[in-house]
Amino acid sequence: MLKLNVATCQFPTSADIDANLGFVLRLMREAKAAGGEVAHFPEACLSGYAGSDLPSHADTDWPLLAAAVDEVLALADALRLWVVLGSAHRLTPPNKPHNSLYIIDDRGRIVDRYDKRFLSGDASGANGDLAHYSPGNHFSVFDIKGVRCGALICVDCRYPELYRAYKRRDVQLMFHAFHAAHLSAEQWDAIEARIGVENHALNPATTYPGITQPAMMHAAAGSNHMWISCPNSAAFRSCWPSFFVRPDGVITGRFSEHETGVLLSQVDTEVPFYDSTAAWRERAMAGILHSGDLVRDARSDDRTAIQGPRRPCDLRVR
Repeated sequence: MLKLNVATCQFPTSADIDANLGFVLRLMREAKAAGGEVAHFPEACLSGYAGSDLPSHADTDWPLLAAAVDEVLALADALRLWVVLGSAHRLTPPNKPHNSLYIIDDRGRIVDRYDKRFLSGDASGANGDLAHYSPGNHFSVFDIKGVRCGALICVDCRYPELYRAYKRRDVQLMFHAFHAAHLSAEQWDAIEARIGVENHALNPATTYPGITQPAMMHAAAGSNHMWISCPNSAAFRSCWPSFFVRPDGVITGRFSEHETGVLLSQVDTEVPFYDSTAAWRERAMAGILHSGDLVRDARSDDRTAIQGPRRPCDLRVR
């Protein structure tokens, strides 16, 4: 029986690396005290998120950021705590940095780094995430206490191909970090207007991230039968609060939007959660896109005819 206690951590990220570091170190200690074995933090939470927490990386203090990562490594070692930490990762200029998750083991070593693969923005590369970051090129798969884990970041959720690829790699637990926060009043109002006030009451939120991203996590968990930790920044205004979802798509814990803290959830790989697609998922991933056995039948092949012979009837319009 494999069990793992996951601490999903939420705090108000900012452009202040020292302030961000203070929150990270504090929540690592709280996670450990609560029984957590791995602490999972939001996207770009240590460096701040370019385009939201900070206008760009032009003024990023890279030596300070590197020193902050070293402090996290040291505390992870001292606490014997795994950490999945969001930060910008500097590349050789003039290349833009990666938007990354450092995978830190309980001996304070970076054992892998996931770099966000699908960055928002159009083909020009002049807007969205692409204006600030370089895309990644790899999956990150790692084991924590026998549980097979993977990592994704924010808008990666709009590409189910990534979840399917991780499922093929036998991932059981996904660390999916988000930053759907720090929207200005003008940005918030513009998004709400595009959604349409007439639709607000029909949806669980009034922003695109608030409507779509949690829903995608329900769907990804249920269709791939995996646990997902979903931390989001608590910076005002946040589109939705951090939460944890189990393999049947059910949320088992959730913050309020703007609080700071640790959400502890247990992964237990022996619990038989409901999985309506278990019998056919492997075949679907192999390209066999139906359940059961196909039949050969002329009536099946003729897709424009009504079934078989029928008795005469009055065809007048009634």
